[in-house]
Amino acid sequence: MIVFAVVPVVLVTLLIGLRGVAAMRTTSDFLIASRRVSPLLNSAAVSGEYLSAASFLGVAGLVVKDGIGALWYPVGFTAGYVAMLALVAAPMRRSGAVTVPDFAEARLASTSLRRLAAVVVLVIGGLYLVPQFRTAGLVLSAVGGSPYWVGVVIAAFAAAMTLALGGMRAATYVQAFQFVFKLVLFIIPAIWLLIAVGPQVRHEAVHPVEFTHFARDTPVAFELEVTLELDEPTSVRTADGSMSVLPPGEFAVPQGTTIVFADGAPVPGVRGGSPPGAEGWQRPLLDLRDAGYPLLGTLAVLVATMLGTMGLPHVLMRFHTSPNGRAARRTAALTVALLSVFYLFPGIYGTLAKVLVPQLYLSGATDTAVVALPSQVDAGPWGPVFTGLLTAGAFAAFLATSLGLLLVVAGAISHDLLPGGLARLRFTVIGAAAVVVLLALPSARIDAGVLVTWGFTVAASTFCPLLVLGIWWSRLTVAGAFAGVSAGLLASAGAIAATLFAPPVDGWLSILIAQPAPWSVPLAFATMVVVSLFGRPPAWSGAAMLRLHLGERHAPSAHRGRDLGHSSWSARRSSAVRRITRRLDR
Repeated sequence: MIVFAVVPVVLVTLLIGLRGVAAMRTTSDFLIASRRVSPLLNSAAVSGEYLSAASFLGVAGLVVKDGIGALWYPVGFTAGYVAMLALVAAPMRRSGAVTVPDFAEARLASTSLRRLAAVVVLVIGGLYLVPQFRTAGLVLSAVGGSPYWVGVVIAAFAAAMTLALGGMRAATYVQAFQFVFKLVLFIIPAIWLLIAVGPQVRHEAVHPVEFTHFARDTPVAFELEVTLELDEPTSVRTADGSMSVLPPGEFAVPQGTTIVFADGAPVPGVRGGSPPGAEGWQRPLLDLRDAGYPLLGTLAVLVATMLGTMGLPHVLMRFHTSPNGRAARRTAALTVALLSVFYLFPGIYGTLAKVLVPQLYLSGATDTAVVALPSQVDAGPWGPVFTGLLTAGAFAAFLATSLGLLLVVAGAISHDLLPGGLARLRFTVIGAAAVVVLLALPSARIDAGVLVTWGFTVAASTFCPLLVLGIWWSRLTVAGAFAGVSAGLLASAGAIAATLFAPPVDGWLSILIAQPAPWSVPLAFATMVVVSLFGRPPAWSGAAMLRLHLGERHAPSAHRGRDLGHSSWSARRSSAVRRITRRLDR
């Protein structure tokens, strides 16, 4: 079944990539499809790119583990596009830039700021790509029994080869197709599950109780080493089929072990987590890390996801494929509608999984809850069929997002840091995929939703202030922008590193370290504003703002800039744009 689910998705992806070869002759074709993508196609592609592993699988898994409050993640994901529609989409397209580093140089004429922005792209791309490949490995392992690394390598190979062959044009058609594909494969199984589970399970899904005892003999596969906390003797079945009793205390489960918990056995605790359905599970707030500050936790996630969306480099690059600013704004508006339809369904999977597969929280594999549900509902032919469909949809989600992320990572390296031609871009795509595979292999124990939110946090702390102030505040200076981006990057990346490697802390401080957006974003904005106020904006900044905000027919050209007394703006911006254009024409 796993072969029939994954192989067609990979083959279709590669075939569409081959179609893009004939239309790709320049770097402009590779990165932005020569700016000729219609709003409807573009919005489908943006939606396909945006609905990643965190959306298709991660949100439902977080609902199982953290409760109903995890549904604030899709709220933030979708609301971010409203902010992007209002503040960023059209001005970014009118800037004439291709990437965020391009915008930084075109707006402020600073190559140093461009290089710093390229480094930020690499950080965001890494944090966002790792969960795509990681969840591909977990899903294939859970459904087909393959080693974790197999799914990681398959996802990386398919994404890298598609981009190397067809670039942005191929990615656009692949992502648009995969959005429709995974939308259908997400909705139809959800409806089937609601019908098949029966009224008793539906009642338990909306009236949950704490998962305290196993209702039947339940096998739990531990892909990673886990320490269980047993409050009382627990009956388990060993690999040879004999029964044994684990004494109270801590029990370390080695990686790759499967334990069958007996019917009626008490559910062990897991260090750092609480069982599904526990007190507060139904609360419509997100209690991050069980710190006891749900309002702060919810605010942290909303700030990161809403403001981070405006700074995601792979999404921003997608708007540059639009013919003009009006088309970019229409693309953003259509994307909000498409995402809103999709995000109606993760809650269904999460609440059903809490009833049918709550044991996944023991092994830390809650991200596989969606694909684990059909076999729990129907042991006959329909269970495997719907498992295969959901696996195919999940793999489409991994690939669609990976395409856009690999593209911006390759662009940051071969277009912004080390400018080169088309051949270097293709080689960089393959090299970047290989590096991310190495990062994904040791990252299986971290939830996809957490990793993706960290990528949003870095974007919110760096590119969101740069774009908002660069587009709407004429007094922004090079020094202010550089200082603000640096402060946001150091604050957010430092907090993430502390979460991973520093000793754990408790209370509200643990939330602000694990999800630093509530303080790292204001820090970046304040740094940009304060440093800029101590300097003097370029004389041509007013004309640069007009370029971003007036319609394409009325925006000041280089000649109008001279007529307005902004000859230095014309010269500097024209120089920056010429450099960008030369890179694109290679």
